[in-house]
Amino acid sequence: MKRTVFEEANRMRKHHPAGFKAKVALEAVKGDRSLSELASRYEVHPTQIGQWRKALLSRLPEIFSAKRRREEAADEAEKARLYEEIGRLKVELDWLKKKVDGGLG
Repeated sequence: MKRTVFEEANRMRKHHPAGFKAKVALEAVKGDRSLSELASRYEVHPTQIGQWRKALLSRLPEIFSAKRRREEAADEAEKARLYEEIGRLKVELDWLKKKVDGGLG
């Protein structure tokens, strides 16, 4: 069975973990080696490394932004609320189980 060009391209496409992308992008930002050298070293196309570098540089300000800290605080508050609700529901479930067991026996 012959593969189409699209199937062949998808079969060959590599999926790199985020840590790998970050490592390569950081090396590209440092500029100690050219994109071609990094591409040879990590077996990734230079254009792909350039895209990872661009993404890294564009997202760096988010690390230090107040908005990010507010979002993280909101996430923690939501997590605490959900854990509280889980606890309340567990107590309620235990009470209902006792009520049912007590009513049958």
